[in-house]
This record gives sequence, structure tokens and C-alpha cells, in this order.
Amino acid sequence: MFSLRPLLSSPRILPRASRFRTLYRAYTMAAAPSDNRPVVISGPSGVGKGTLYKLLLERRPNTFATSVSHTTRDPRPGETRDVDYYYITMEEFEKMIEEEKFVEHAKFGGNRYGTSKMTIANLTASGKVVVLDIEMEGVKQIKKSTLNARYVFIAPPSMEILEARLRGRGTEKEESIQKRLAQAKNEMEYSKTPGVHDLIIVNDDLEKAYSELEAFIYKERA
Repeated sequence: MFSLRPLLSSPRILPRASRFRTLYRAYTMAAAPSDNRPVVISGPSGVGKGTLYKLLLERRPNTFATSVSHTTRDPRPGETRDVDYYYITMEEFEKMIEEEKFVEHAKFGGNRYGTSKMTIANLTASGKVVVLDIEMEGVKQIKKSTLNARYVFIAPPSMEILEARLRGRGTEKEESIQKRLAQAKNEMEYSKTPGVHDLIIVNDDLEKAYSELEAFIYKERA
């Protein structure tokens, strides 16, 4: 396996942080993580977890994959079956719940959404590290399932900054913003529960947060 140790032992390389970053990038491009357990990323709306999630998939397309969810809603314009979602009937969805085929599922606006155990298992078997963007209630469900995963929580620098980010979108009504802020407080409290998350990353700088996330994923499994 490619190793940084011989290179980092050189006195000409150690003082140069930029060279270290270059070598680290080369290492992560050259090898997949030794720990291939799925990575569950959660955090309040507006914290930037979706951006970090997408960066992993964009920068490491041969390493990471996302699990396509099942839903009972109809495809929207521009969506593709079995790419954006697996579209199934309510009866089929409820049957999957009864058969415990989901690691987590939820209901929004009269439609159901769920992450299937089989989809995750197939992607993991293909050599991919599955990355899941999951809300707090979904995390609680996965914690009770048999899925052996790693958990990362993305936190805002402060509630004030989170509120500014939500307002900065320009797409939220005041009622919606207040609901999201109230939910964010619940998620922040839950994140403090011992053993819930393996890592909490404060997203005060996107590239810094991404580097922390990537370093965690590539860390040797204990």
C-alpha cells in the first residue's frame, strides 16, 4: 500500500505544509479508504452538509457513492427513474417497511421516502464507500438498525451564523426560517448525546471542513 511515512521523514518535506497537502491528496487519490463502512452525514438545514456531501462525490467519484432512495411520489420534470429515486407505490413501500428492508424511512407531505438496506449492501460490495445525507430522525432509526456505519455531524459556527445563512438564501418565508431554526436547536442538542456521532465538524470554512471530513473517512480503522 502507498505510504506517506518515508516521504514525511525527509527534513526537506516536513516543514512544507503545502507539500504535505499535495502528498495527502495524492494518497487519497491513489487508494480507497481502508474502512469502507457507510458514512452518515447529518446536520441542520443551512449548515452546508449537502455541499460537503456533493464535494465527496465530485472529487472522489471512483471511491464514493450515494444510495438512491425509494419514494412513493411521482417523478418530477427532469428526474430519471432508478437514478434520482426508485419510484414505488405506497403498498410496495409499506410492504418493505413490514419486511424491515429500510435502514431509515420518513413521511413528508403525504409521500414516503426510505433508504434500503439492499441498495447500501450492493454498493458496498462493489467497493464503494456509501455516503448518506440523513436528517436527525433518520439517524436515530439507523442507530437502531443493523447497519454498521460511521456518523459525522456538521455544525454551524453559531446559531446566529446559521440564521444568516438561511436568510441569505432568499427562498425562505419567516415561518419556515423559524421552524428550521427550532429544528436546528433540537439537532444541536441531540449531537451532544455521547456516542451518537464519531465526529463533529464545525463548518466555519468549507475547504477546512471538507479536509476534516475527508481525513476522518480515510483514517485507519481501529
